[in-house]
Amino acid sequence: MRYELMLPHQIRTAIAENWPVALPLGVLEYHGEHMAVGMDTLAVIKTLELFEQDRDIVILPPFYYGAASYAVAPPEGNGSVQVGGNALAPFAEELFYGLLRIGFRNIHAIIHHQTENFTAGMPTDLAFKTAGRQAIFRFLEKERGEGWWGSNAMADYYAEHAEGGNFFNWVQVHPLMPADMNGKYPFDHAGIGETSLMLALCPEAVDAAHFADNDSWYTKSAAEASAELGNQGVAMILDHLRRTLMA
Repeated sequence: MRYELMLPHQIRTAIAENWPVALPLGVLEYHGEHMAVGMDTLAVIKTLELFEQDRDIVILPPFYYGAASYAVAPPEGNGSVQVGGNALAPFAEELFYGLLRIGFRNIHAIIHHQTENFTAGMPTDLAFKTAGRQAIFRFLEKERGEGWWGSNAMADYYAEHAEGGNFFNWVQVHPLMPADMNGKYPFDHAGIGETSLMLALCPEAVDAAHFADNDSWYTKSAAEASAELGNQGVAMILDHLRRTLMA
């Protein structure tokens, strides 16, 4: 369900049943002459909407204003919006803390931007990962007081942790395309892989009439894109979301 349309009794049901709460996290970034600047975020939104068709999930309003960087193209006339990680982290901490206050314990930010480096981290996902940890510590200290972890009530911490009872999993950040998709689906920027995803998920974000206007190395394969290939990628992404969000 879209969070902004939920009624209080529906929110309470989602809390009681521990529904996943998903934040589509992304950027506004130049994706060649043929594709919309919101591609990275749209890919997350549209796949979560498909996921929602057969699973209970809360979909938060998307956040588009991540750290796009100007590595691909300068912003002038191209549309990239850059908000640095240092500015993102305080916002993200307040957001996650607020969601914990509401009662959610199964919170996930899903990102598709610079995630080929997800293990090491890049500015947007690192800011939100750090913010998630900060929000959890802040929340636990508010609820349980200082010294909460060292109290005798936490004597079973490591045993519970081994069994999966880890409250640091209350807030997590995931890539839309996991590492095990490498070699199975093209990972690129505005090339055949991303263009195919948009043709499958959001075809209005692609204008084939502008393929010929591209002169960058990373868009050379875009004209080979197809909705059929995109649907293959979508199927893999949905399998990943089922494993990740319903664990």
